[in-house]
Amino acid sequence: MKFSVVATSLPEVKIIEPKVFGDERGFFFESFNEQEFAEAIGERVTFVQDNHSRSARNVLRGLHYQIEHAQGKLVRVVAGEVFDVAVDMRRSSPNFGKWTAHVLSADNKRQLWIPPGFAHGFVVLSETTDFLYKTTDYWFAEHERCVVWDDPDLAINWPLDGEPVLAAKDMAGKRVVDAQTYE
Repeated sequence: MKFSVVATSLPEVKIIEPKVFGDERGFFFESFNEQEFAEAIGERVTFVQDNHSRSARNVLRGLHYQIEHAQGKLVRVVAGEVFDVAVDMRRSSPNFGKWTAHVLSADNKRQLWIPPGFAHGFVVLSETTDFLYKTTDYWFAEHERCVVWDDPDLAINWPLDGEPVLAAKDMAGKRVVDAQTYE
């Protein structure tokens, strides 16, 4: 394989670490290989959309998910650094409401696989960050939901430098116990 898979505290969420080949000219790595990715996560997925966001320090995006057209996401940072969080939103899961968080950066080149059924969010740790993600379904505004970033039941220890910069929809998120979830 051209990458290794690192387990997280949530068995379905995986860290993907590419094998990076570097020399005095720079570096090269294969950021996605459909066959090897399917072997690593135990199923074949089809990505239908690529997204790119740029954010400044302390911008906190999320925790987002869709109740219909649930999206699996393969996320990575190409410039900067984020603290990236996935929350299990499947009510029937023994891990419902549990979360895992990992630092993704241009330097460590790690990717995170967040399967359908999980909310996702991140906070920017560097001056700016370019964040890329592939999704397994399209975005539908009418199906998008948000868990509030500071839900006391989650108690995520966001590494913030002051107050987060939030979008209105993120400020209006619901607590996990009140959120519409997957069964």
